Amino acid sequence: MWENLRKFNLDHCDLPTMLWNVAVGLRVLTLNIERNYDKGIPIYYYILTFVITVSYFYVFLICMIWFVFIRCRQTGDLTSAMVVLSLGISSEIGTIKLLCMFIYVDKIKMLVDDFLECDAQTVLGDRFRSNLLKTLRVVKKRALLYWTVIVGNGILYLLKPVVMPGKNLPENHYVIYGLEPMFETPNYEIACAIMTAGVFFICYVPASATAYLIVIVGYIEAQLLALSEEVLQIWPDAVKNVEAHINVVDIEEFEPNTNILINKYVEKRLKEIIIRHALIKELFLKIEDIFKGAIAIGFLLLVLGLIAELLGKLENTFLQMPFAFMQVAMDCFNGQRVMDACLVFEEAVYDCQWEKFNKANMKMVLIMLQNAQKTMTLSAGGIAMLNFTCLMSITRGIYSAYTALRSTF
Repeated sequence: MWENLRKFNLDHCDLPTMLWNVAVGLRVLTLNIERNYDKGIPIYYYILTFVITVSYFYVFLICMIWFVFIRCRQTGDLTSAMVVLSLGISSEIGTIKLLCMFIYVDKIKMLVDDFLECDAQTVLGDRFRSNLLKTLRVVKKRALLYWTVIVGNGILYLLKPVVMPGKNLPENHYVIYGLEPMFETPNYEIACAIMTAGVFFICYVPASATAYLIVIVGYIEAQLLALSEEVLQIWPDAVKNVEAHINVVDIEEFEPNTNILINKYVEKRLKEIIIRHALIKELFLKIEDIFKGAIAIGFLLLVLGLIAELLGKLENTFLQMPFAFMQVAMDCFNGQRVMDACLVFEEAVYDCQWEKFNKANMKMVLIMLQNAQKTMTLSAGGIAMLNFTCLMSITRGIYSAYTALRSTF
């Protein structure tokens, strides 16, 4: 038990362990992403998932629609309507990703197998493995931080009534259908229980689903950065390799035989790197194919949710805004990191001392450079590239929409 718990710390940052960490979290939601997992999901996970799912859909979807479009039209309380609407919309961002993973569960399992196979075929040496693990440690730290912030946000939301005077619920603006008056026994106790279950669903789902995306996209980033270092070291490694096998006074004089041996070594390493780079691009395209639709819907929900949160006033939605914003901001951060890694790889190819290679190897480097210039990008439905520029554009658009609607509300 303790040994399994230790695998969640930063000392275990290899890909198989990180995918196992994510798989354990997703099994709580009855989603199995490991093809070779044959123990079966415990029955109590199905019961837990059923309870929190039903609570979530009743409280934050069905009752939200009733409250916003029927109850608040009768009372005229637009502020409460915006607060509850923003809560319902923002909670759907993670749900869409989980639904996407259930729909494409077979593809998800195949993708996990492909990543594990790719990791097992790492044959470029100890330096490559060391650089890979160095970046993967940062990736795991990123995933743990995101998971902690999202789940911690939910805990703070549930603890909010504790620090407020009197009898309170996590959202006092809200009225749950069938539980009026809300603050009388047993309605109050029932409301607390189902809202707590619903909030658990709202926070745990995006934390676990997005953690999976962080890990696999982060692995692409780690591979690209490690490959960049290998490209830069091709010529020095070739020279050292020949020096270790041939007794020469000055290998830089490029005697014919020495030059041939160096370029044979360079050719071998270039082919290994080209094959690895092509495999990484293929894996990334599979990620993009599975998640681009869910990410696009998530961006749309973010825009609507944040506008509603601003219209509901910040003092009422100060815990909802970081929850919604961070979910999509992490997608943009992942996309930006992959783009940055692609740029590093492109620059490494150009700086690999290719001018010392023979013509055949120079042509191979030219092909590598052309492929490296085709930057890998995460996208929202194939329309918008996920990066910091996209995030800032959306933020400006949200604020512009808010200022246009503020006078109306």
